[in-house]
Formats: sequence, C-alpha cells, structure tokens
Amino acid sequence: MTLKNTQYETIMREYSRRQSENRRVLDDRRDEVFERFPRIRQIQEEIARSGADAVRAALSASTFAASGAAAGFHGSAGEPDLKSRIKALETEQQAILVKNGYPADYLKLPHTCPLCGDTGYVDGRKCTCFKKAEMDLFYSQPSLKNILQFENFDHFSFDWYSDRIKNEATGLTAKETARAAYDTAKRFVRDFDKKDDNLFIYGDTGVGKTFLSHCIAHDLLASSHSVFYFTAYDFFRLLADRTFSQPGSTDTGNEDLLECDLLILDDLGTEVTNSFVSSQLFLVLNERLLSRRSTIISTNLPLQDFSDTYSERTMSRIASSYTMLKLTGQDIRIQKKLSGGTANVRKF
Repeated sequence: MTLKNTQYETIMREYSRRQSENRRVLDDRRDEVFERFPRIRQIQEEIARSGADAVRAALSASTFAASGAAAGFHGSAGEPDLKSRIKALETEQQAILVKNGYPADYLKLPHTCPLCGDTGYVDGRKCTCFKKAEMDLFYSQPSLKNILQFENFDHFSFDWYSDRIKNEATGLTAKETARAAYDTAKRFVRDFDKKDDNLFIYGDTGVGKTFLSHCIAHDLLASSHSVFYFTAYDFFRLLADRTFSQPGSTDTGNEDLLECDLLILDDLGTEVTNSFVSSQLFLVLNERLLSRRSTIISTNLPLQDFSDTYSERTMSRIASSYTMLKLTGQDIRIQKKLSGGTANVRKF
C-alpha cells in the first residue's frame, strides 16, 4: 500500500496534533502539581540544572579525552555523581506524587501510542498505529464500525444456543461448544501480542461465526491493532482488480493485506471459485504464516468441501497452523425473527 504525499502528510499532521495535545496535558499537570507542591517545582528546576551540568560534563570529558588520551586519562569523575543526584531527585518527586494519590509517572510526557511515542515509527519501521491510520485512509469501513458497536463480547449471549442439540463428534451441546469457542476467542485477543495464532471458524449458516469474528475485531481495533475485514466476495474482487489492472507487473500491491496485524476473511465459499481464487488464497495465507501475521477464516463449508474447493494444499496449511472452531445449533437470525427480536441489534 503506497501513500500519496498528501496522505502521508495527513497522517503525520495527526501525529503532530497528538504531540501538541500531550504537551498541553503535561503543561497543565505541571501547573497543577507545582501549585500544590512547591517542592516538586524545586526538584524539576534542580533536575534541569543537573541535566545541564551533565551535558557540560560530557562535553568536557570529550574534550579531555581528545587532548589527554595519550596520557592515559579516561572519563569524568563527576559524571556518576550527577547521575546519582538526578536519580535521587526523580525518586523524591515520585514519592511525593504517589503519597498524594498521583501516578509515579504523572509528570512524564503522555503518549497516545506508547509503542512509538506518537512518532509513527519504531526502529525505523511503521508502528501498528501508523498502519491503522493507513487503513482508515484506504479502507474506511463506517458500516463495520457501526456493526461493532453491537457485535462485541459485551453483547455475546449464550441464550441462542441449545442445551439439547449435540455435536456427535465431540459429545458437546451447542451451548457448550459456543462457550468453548467464546473462551478461545477471548484468549486469542488476550494473547495476541504474545503468541502467533490463527482461527478457522466453521459451521452451518447463522450460528454466530461472523459475530465471533466481529467480537475479536472490535477488541483489537480498540487496542490500536491494524485489522482488515473482508467478505469473501469483496476480498477476491480486490485481488482481481489489483492483479488485472496492472498486467505484466510482478508487484501485486498487496502489502497491506500481508502486513496488517489481523486479516479476517468472512464467509469463504460464498464467492465464485476458480483457479485464480484458490491460488490467491493460498498465496495470501502462506505469506501471512511465514511473516507470523494472524488470520481468521470463517466458512459455512464442511471441512472436506472446503478442501475440495480451495485445494488440499491450502487445507493442509490451515489444519497445521490454525485453531479449528466449529459452532453448531439453529440459525440465530431465524430464531430472532420468530421470537420478535430486533434485527439491527444482534445480541447473541
């Protein structure tokens, strides 16, 4: 995904705005704390003076090293003392803050994104918050954002899953199966930054596969992860547009799909399938596995039908690298309609 100059400038202006806002917050905090605790103002002034002394000491040491290295002299005797002095002042300041109910880091510059400090980059690479900003520019999905207000873990209900319908293969009821899938989805979000995982959610129409994907998307987007959500039709149409709009080019321009933190492919099997579709699916899934990026797939197809549709090679990669979740039960949409439930707030 290549940004135009104006788009890049739009993102960087937002970072500049965040930095200015956070500096204003810090200034307000200082004014508040200095008025309540004059000693902290003194400490801040002493830290500033000590920092200036440390810089002068470092410059003196550099000059000394250049002129006196041949004589065997090294370093500055006062430097450790200055560092100790600054450390003692910071410890005293933190003690005053904590004693009076403030966080120890209350007078440190706050950051909207703690990973990059609101610069957009970490070790020269785009931060996840920068990638999310790119996504918002390229793929504004207001309808999805509206859906996620209602389709999230807070609105998940097990009442739509039966205690009587059983999965013959596992012996679990539809409700027990849903609880296990729910717990797995929560762990997926909780451990997202600590371990590599992928989910393959399958089962009959209307049993909550898309809803569960939306729950995960909601929480990861809220924690500033980059999440791409596509229906199968939209996903393969995008790939086709990119591939056939630049014939002869080896650059497919799919970096966004390969590098986002989470890619969600919903309702695989509902699109028209051909050799292009199956080969592109394998390519994207395989590249994301190699780069340790997570993917969620949902489908109404039974496992054998999925394998027949997209190839044994694709199914083999999924079976070896994805957590398989099967949901069972009656179509929740039909249940809601028959019971007079609201269609626009899908609480299940």
